[in-house]
Amino acid sequence: MNTHIKSYHPFVSSFDPCKPILEKTYSTPPHLYIGFQPPNLPQFSPFEALKAGTLWQAFYDPWYNSLEKATGGILT
Repeated sequence: MNTHIKSYHPFVSSFDPCKPILEKTYSTPPHLYIGFQPPNLPQFSPFEALKAGTLWQAFYDPWYNSLEKATGGILT
């Protein structure tokens, strides 16, 4: 489980009035996987850090709208 994107399969009832969602996904923050902040972590430039919301690249967690396709990277 090294990925930040997790998924699960919710219970689907035959009595649900709406079309069921068979698989749901959610994102876990990167700081859950780093115990203590190690020294000399790679850093963003000041401009990129303002756009990313964090100075350290290891703690960057992009958020994508569920309707748009994830393109990756912080400068797109």
